[in-house]
Amino acid sequence: MPEIKVKIKGRLVPTYQSPMAAGCDLSADIRKPVIIKPGTVSIVPTGIRLEIPRGYEAQVRPRSGLAFNHGIGILNAPGTIDADYRGEVKIILFNFGTKPVTIKRGERIAQLVFAPVVQAQFIKSRRLNRTKRGKGGFGHSGR
Repeated sequence: MPEIKVKIKGRLVPTYQSPMAAGCDLSADIRKPVIIKPGTVSIVPTGIRLEIPRGYEAQVRPRSGLAFNHGIGILNAPGTIDADYRGEVKIILFNFGTKPVTIKRGERIAQLVFAPVVQAQFIKSRRLNRTKRGKGGFGHSGR
């Protein structure tokens, strides 16, 4: 499997749970438990800072276990961490469920997936090539 070298600063280093896992787990680095009430948002620190190589991003994604078992998701999923960001990685958790959820120190709260980045060169044009779909937007196919 291809690898990239990512420098990290912090105590709770992300971990891959299996040899072919796409995402590594991020853990909560908090002093006291955080209670997320139904319908509310909480920003949970991970205590880590990354140096992502140029040409890559890190995507923050929800953990399926937290989503299924507790209704916890990430509002801006996937969130993007740019290669030039050096601040602490913090996770925006939202409780979609009906019961309060307690997040404890060291608990796995999100996944991090690294991906290559391509930047577009925008070319102003008066016309775009036509396609069969055309302007058909949401639900255009009837499905």
